[in-house]
Amino acid sequence: MKSSRTGVVYSTDNGRMCPDCGKAKADCACRPPVAQAGTGPVYLSCETKGRKGAGVTLISGVPLAGDALTALAKSLKQRCCVGGAVKDGIIELQGDQRDKIEQALKPHGWVIKRKGG
Repeated sequence: MKSSRTGVVYSTDNGRMCPDCGKAKADCACRPPVAQAGTGPVYLSCETKGRKGAGVTLISGVPLAGDALTALAKSLKQRCCVGGAVKDGIIELQGDQRDKIEQALKPHGWVIKRKGG
């Protein structure tokens, strides 16, 4: 069945467009704003699932978004001397870095909890 919505989804001038209202995603008013993640504690966990046995430290619930989250991830990667990425508001660092990360995040005053073993 064909969708009743037809319109531009990407513009070279504005980038991604909202299919409902036709405005740029940043200016879209038809959808409720996404609540900022991280109103609770910051969780540290280490997992290997889906990564062919390679351990990855996950940092979720950080009360930052956008460039501030990316800057925090960069400083944590430099402090731990590892690679990593930010995916869907979760910082991923290579290896089990929970001890170093916990020490780095304590000065921010966030409640830090560990998940798993």
